[in-house]
Amino acid sequence: MWQSEVRVDLDAIRENVARLKSGTSAELMAVVKADGYGHGMVPAARAALDAGADWLGVCTLDEALTLRREGITAPVLAWLLSPGLPLHDGVAVGVDLGCASLPQLDEMIEASRRADRPARLHLKIDTGLSRGGATVADWPTLLEAAAKAQADGLVEVVGVWSHFVYADSPGHPTTDRQLAVFHEGLAMVERAGLRPRYRHLANSAATLTRPDTHFDLVRPGLAIYGLSPVAGERYGLRPAMTARARVMLTKRVPAGTGVSYGHTYLTEREANLAVVPLGYADGVPRHASNTGPVQLGGKRRTISGRVCMDQFVLDCGDDEVAAGDVATLFGSGADGEPTADDWAEAVGTINYEIVTRFGGVRVPRVFDGERA
Repeated sequence: MWQSEVRVDLDAIRENVARLKSGTSAELMAVVKADGYGHGMVPAARAALDAGADWLGVCTLDEALTLRREGITAPVLAWLLSPGLPLHDGVAVGVDLGCASLPQLDEMIEASRRADRPARLHLKIDTGLSRGGATVADWPTLLEAAAKAQADGLVEVVGVWSHFVYADSPGHPTTDRQLAVFHEGLAMVERAGLRPRYRHLANSAATLTRPDTHFDLVRPGLAIYGLSPVAGERYGLRPAMTARARVMLTKRVPAGTGVSYGHTYLTEREANLAVVPLGYADGVPRHASNTGPVQLGGKRRTISGRVCMDQFVLDCGDDEVAAGDVATLFGSGADGEPTADDWAEAVGTINYEIVTRFGGVRVPRVFDGERA
């Protein structure tokens, strides 16, 4: 008997990847960073590759090395790399590295010497996000240094890339401005004598809405897990994660009973309360206090009072509930249960945050659709 669980439908991931692949002529990088957006990095990666993904994308070197240790040989790009990391470990097992500055390039050259093989680099230009990437002003210098390192046999410039600001708002003018800057950056790449195989810019939203940004490779993340990056649109994607728990305790209380810390909720009438053993230590946002939707007994209910570290309470009115009944926080919505989008709206955040919160160690993850 289980108490709480996160179920991940790997067949849904496969379907979503196949759908995304069918909409582009570019290769597809399935982004599995942050433990697969809470879905489990390694099972999600394998499911994505089953469905035809060509690449895997992660943030950290450790994530990339984990994929290699698990026997995954597909191309992997890691791009969030602070100074002093053992980059040679990644170079030695064929991990591609994102590079955005001369100091980073120097570290990657040293890593190639230690690994005794060229480091495979994807040079990143900042087209307007003002986060990672070389500025347009610094771009020519980085290209010149990278071209020299490539000529010396120390690196191989495999790709050039950037990242969108507003692709999740189709029609926003910033997207076109960024695309223009990217084209300008690509022209500089050509003038520097570099001929990278991959140019990539499109995230989930651009993969779904802007085919003119696909170039040679697209990088969907959220969409492979069945969640839409564009509010109000589904694009035929199927959510892969369901979070649920069994009711731990029920009790009948009188009208006017305060519920949970601070008594921010009072029962309006005599009511049946259900205590659910999930809290903010498990991924339930504390902001879901008095707002989070939960399905129990075939009805949608709202969390009553504050979310605690380990539990929350539902006011079920006169409905009969019992210990062991299943409370579903979110799922695909196919059975009327709330979705991650419903939770995001309820707590004032985005669906990305809802699912990644449930990537912790205390709530078991159960995988449906695993293959030998």
